[in-house]
Amino acid sequence: MARETRKFLEGRTALVTGGGRRIGRSLVSALARAGATVVVHHHTSRDDAQATVAGVEVLGGRAFLVDGDLADARVASALCGRAAERCAAPLDILVNNASLFAAGSPMTTSAQEWDAQQAVNLRAPFLLAQAFARQLVGDGPADIVNLNDGRALRPGADHFAYTISKVGLHGLTRSLAVALGPRVRVNELALGAVLPPEAQPGGYQRTPREAIPLRRYPTPEDVADALLYLLAAPALTGQTLSVDGGQHLGPWS
Repeated sequence: MARETRKFLEGRTALVTGGGRRIGRSLVSALARAGATVVVHHHTSRDDAQATVAGVEVLGGRAFLVDGDLADARVASALCGRAAERCAAPLDILVNNASLFAAGSPMTTSAQEWDAQQAVNLRAPFLLAQAFARQLVGDGPADIVNLNDGRALRPGADHFAYTISKVGLHGLTRSLAVALGPRVRVNELALGAVLPPEAQPGGYQRTPREAIPLRRYPTPEDVADALLYLLAAPALTGQTLSVDGGQHLGPWS
């Protein structure tokens, strides 16, 4: 679906956090091709984000930039308002994609590392969802999609603070689906090993392909396809769609 040109999101406006590069760039591109105006958030990757916006504009779409450190609660709370001002339209799609990913076990994780992971991966999506719901106008469709991790469904001891933040995001998705319905649908994508972390490009060990039922890793385009599916399915809310080649069906390797 991300490769199609059907404009089913025409007239809608989306904010994608961490939308300037990697998976975020694919999400922005898919939303724009589907007809949405997209506000691309970034923190420190301004050049990448500008390139993403330029790519949308080359294809005839509309995209805007907004920056901010989501570890700052005030910045997170204000971001939806700033994004709406930037494109002169209220938002009706929020994609919580920005995330921190850090290693650490329960015995080695410091309080500072814990707080940093929770602030960006859990508190920011909550504050963004709260602000998003408050700025809605009219009675048209409204969607929140959280980018989660398969670890939220099968938590382990590695990447401890990160994993717990994603477990919390899973609960937040389900709770918000109840609290914000029927006006807002809230769903999540639970991703497998799409891309290796930038900080560990050579040392990060992904689950072997042989341990994944489909024998393939998901791609950023697969994630974008899944996002469009959720946005096109009006009967879904509170759902977790695993985009992992079936990895969630078996034990972690």
